[in-house]
Amino acid sequence: MSIPAVVFNQVGKSYPQYHHITGGIKNFVFHLPSVLRAVRDSRYVALQDINFSVKQGECLGLIGRNGAGKSTSLGLIAGVLKPTVGQVTVSLRVSPLLELGAGFNPDLTGRENIFLNGVLLGMTRLEVARKVDEIIAFADLGDFIEQPIRVYSSGMVARLGFSVVSGLDPELLLIDEILAVGDMRFQEKCMAKMMGFKQQGVTMILVSHSMGDILKICDRVIWIENHLVKMVGEPRQVVESYLANV
Repeated sequence: MSIPAVVFNQVGKSYPQYHHITGGIKNFVFHLPSVLRAVRDSRYVALQDINFSVKQGECLGLIGRNGAGKSTSLGLIAGVLKPTVGQVTVSLRVSPLLELGAGFNPDLTGRENIFLNGVLLGMTRLEVARKVDEIIAFADLGDFIEQPIRVYSSGMVARLGFSVVSGLDPELLLIDEILAVGDMRFQEKCMAKMMGFKQQGVTMILVSHSMGDILKICDRVIWIENHLVKMVGEPRQVVESYLANV
């Protein structure tokens, strides 16, 4: 039996809430212990008592309202966030599609940024060099690929970012609302790429408000509501329950 790709064990994530000082500096100084205690005890809960696992080769969808904790879950899996309580265990190499274009240098060309971003995502320069033509062809940016990306539109940056990650050989792919980048033709290319990864047995975790994408790609869906797991199960059943409640 293979080791799960991801395990959430009683995971909670919260952040301190900061408040404006009321009553002036004198009140703050004279009541310092109580003020510090109030700051320490006042926290925003993003996730609470989350338990689930993801099998290797599975495509899991995370759905829910804005602010429910979906993107926080991906951040914990990617390792850019740490749980406040509980444990997140990841057994595969993570390739995040969270914020397309993060890590790009605006003064470098698109081609140069492919090498920069590829190395940041764990590839060697030689591996990037072997894939650079494929990445450029997928991005379909024409002559702009030799221009600094400070002249790119946000959509062009997103296309380049997706193309870099799609050129990897991912083990665990985290996807956060990025299948709607670019025009319709490019969106179709993105979807085809995701379906190709699925056929190759790549483990994927997808956050999306597009229930069509969730139904098309996912094997199982988790509905997160008010920072708790509301429902887990077969995609159509969970999606229909979610849509009946929003």
